[in-house]
Amino acid sequence: MTDTLLTKERSERMRLVKSKNTRPELTVRKLCRKLGYRGYRLHRKDLPGKPDIAFMGRKIAIFVHGCFWHGHNCHGKIRYPKSNQDYWLPKIKRNEAKDAENMAWLVASDWQVIVIWECETKHVEQLASKLANLLAS
Repeated sequence: MTDTLLTKERSERMRLVKSKNTRPELTVRKLCRKLGYRGYRLHRKDLPGKPDIAFMGRKIAIFVHGCFWHGHNCHGKIRYPKSNQDYWLPKIKRNEAKDAENMAWLVASDWQVIVIWECETKHVEQLASKLANLLAS
């Protein structure tokens, strides 16, 4: 009985996780505006992977990836789930494969692809410098 309750609670919690307008994404958008880059579009469905930020005229796609959901190796430690690994590990691997496929399509179509990880948004000064360099090129 307790196990079922925990599963339901976990399901409810995971259902609350947003895919758009997340805190890391809002941080990146705020930095783009602060750096003077304002002409971007959000979550373009006509582009593979629906980039979080797309500068259509400049052909720059920015993806802001959550470290857990996209299997990022944050400073040498990947955060794998402790329970229900039969579900989560293949899901994360599928996300990684889809990311690679979407980025390959964009690069083949002459887009510059920038990936910003959730953990990078915790160091705003470094991220601002990285964005300034990438967007200026």
